[in-house]
Amino acid sequence: MSATHTLQRDEVIRPTLNLLNKIFSSDATDNVGIRLWDGTYWPDDKPRSTTIVLQHPGAIREMFQAGTEVGLGEAYLYDDFDVEGNMESAFELVETLGEVEPERLLKLKIAKDLLQLPKGPKRQNHKRGQANLKGKQHSTKRDRQAIAYHYDVSNDFYALWLDRHMVYSSAYFATPDDDLDTAQERKLDYICRKLRLQPGQRLLDLGCGWGGLVMHAVVLYGVDVTGITLSQPQADLANARIAEAGLADQCRVNVQDYREVDEPEGYDALVSVGMFEHVGAALLPTYFSQAWQLLKPGGVFLNHGIAKRATDDRSQSPTFSNTYVFPDGELVPINVTLQAAE
Repeated sequence: MSATHTLQRDEVIRPTLNLLNKIFSSDATDNVGIRLWDGTYWPDDKPRSTTIVLQHPGAIREMFQAGTEVGLGEAYLYDDFDVEGNMESAFELVETLGEVEPERLLKLKIAKDLLQLPKGPKRQNHKRGQANLKGKQHSTKRDRQAIAYHYDVSNDFYALWLDRHMVYSSAYFATPDDDLDTAQERKLDYICRKLRLQPGQRLLDLGCGWGGLVMHAVVLYGVDVTGITLSQPQADLANARIAEAGLADQCRVNVQDYREVDEPEGYDALVSVGMFEHVGAALLPTYFSQAWQLLKPGGVFLNHGIAKRATDDRSQSPTFSNTYVFPDGELVPINVTLQAAE
């Protein structure tokens, strides 16, 4: 190796390895290793289930100079680093950052060292970019923007990885051998049984997506179903599928906000699956009040949503999910939801 190459290694490789020692705790690498752009491994070359690959000499700088979850996520999007093997282990490694010491102190300690590394390649602007919503949060106008940002990327995209009914929420796997179609159909049927649906009843699906539950409830339980969504592409595909199945006289999907449904005591049952995360804590009283108004006396409302723990971090810093995936998405603890529902 020439003297020039040795100097380059000392100027880039060694500072990168030193930074990795500062950023990650020594016991956080049991399952995850890091490979530099020249083939150097950290902390050693022992085989691990997951390898984080730094794509260029400025990768660590691009990953951590912002000191935020969004900055780290963008470094992955722009291919400053990649992950080989088990992605979940990579998340576990990142989560240890908060356990080593407070984020602000860690950022101050490594900021100077990061700036000594070269910058990464110039990033190309992508058409999608970050969500840029206008107006009051959780207003009907802004909610439509948020839903369009996430869902209107094309039905073909979602069809690549969802089940054949395109159900976009957790499936119900009874055994490890179940395929996704089976697990989602089991979940749909489980919901219908919880709703105690009877032939001839009217069901409203709040946030029905591509209509998987709408059609399932009609075919297997003989109810009349209206689904609503804020995504025009979802409604278009759902109604096309409904027409193809010859079910248009028993179900339909409308582009409509839940606050715009005006049928007091018009439904025997209401269901909301995976839409609840878009409502927002401040709007929970409105959400449950509307459900109460729409239900007939003695009607049933099943609300399925993701919760967070009451002890989870309440930081207001932008998250990668809110910036690039679910803008204005909001998780609340179960006790908050129950209080609003009661």
